[in-house]
Amino acid sequence: MTTPSDVLTPHEAPTATATSPRRPRRLTPRFFARQLLRLAGSLAVLVVASFAMIHLIPGDPLRQMLGPTAPKELVDQRRTELGLDEPLVTQFTDYVRQLLSGDLGTSFFSSQPVADIIGQGLPNTLALAFLATLTALAVAVPLGLWAAVRTHNGRRRGTESAFTTLTGAAVAIPEYLYGLALLLVLALGLGLFPPAGLTGPASFVLPVTALAIAPAAMIARLARVETLRELDTDYMRLAHAKRLPAWRLYAVHLLPNTLTATLTMGGLLLSGLITGSVLVENVFAWPGLGLRTVEAITQKDYPVAQAMILVYGALVLVVNFFVDILLGILDPKSSLSASTRREG
Repeated sequence: MTTPSDVLTPHEAPTATATSPRRPRRLTPRFFARQLLRLAGSLAVLVVASFAMIHLIPGDPLRQMLGPTAPKELVDQRRTELGLDEPLVTQFTDYVRQLLSGDLGTSFFSSQPVADIIGQGLPNTLALAFLATLTALAVAVPLGLWAAVRTHNGRRRGTESAFTTLTGAAVAIPEYLYGLALLLVLALGLGLFPPAGLTGPASFVLPVTALAIAPAAMIARLARVETLRELDTDYMRLAHAKRLPAWRLYAVHLLPNTLTATLTMGGLLLSGLITGSVLVENVFAWPGLGLRTVEAITQKDYPVAQAMILVYGALVLVVNFFVDILLGILDPKSSLSASTRREG
């Protein structure tokens, strides 16, 4: 039961400790240190996993690479050259030492340094993933905002049904199927874009589109939910009551407050697109890491495959690290930065 002493009179000035929560502190060095420690631990696990890959492969990797008819002397010679006859501890120490020096080994087939192979393909893979993320965000955020405004308070049930059905179907289709459809229709059928390779800016259109469709649908659904939540807040009701122009109402007041979760999802999708581009790169013969990864696996080129796993995993971990930092900056009240503050 509320007593008279529990009610503030209009003349009483509320104190910060009694009536309002303490403002959350911004990110602290402790928060960054914790995130860096997590990143370092994850990278260490990744290094161990990539090293163990060669030793967990059923059978003898060298025998599989050289073929069943290769002389035993040749297999033993290659094993000695690669240091695979050393104790596991020595092999792992040498492996870590090589990684720290930038030496990722040498391809079994081309005798090319693996670092050079990665250096040639990595920029193309990153460009593809980055452009696909930007495209998905550029399409999804306005689409989600439009759908939320149109369907707010249960209006236009048909629009809501069409939006959820189409975006749900778009998310369910794998990227490589979009790639095959775009290749058959727009490249081979109509000849509007190059069907394969990297020959100029037009070469980006089809693979970027194939990668961006499903993420754009996912982000649009998230943006709609976040926008609907913001539309029911007091500040938006006040802005409506003031009869502000539509562009100011939605672009200045609404949009910035819906972007935190959307940008976070965009960052997570970037890491997913880096690894998810493998099949799309093969559809369009894109000169990135995906094409070389599949070649390494089919050719049993284990040093290249091992390095690709390490690079893909490191990229995902680093991107997720920066997403965590970004979320902590944009939303200090989130769970990521909650550990850096105490509730008042």
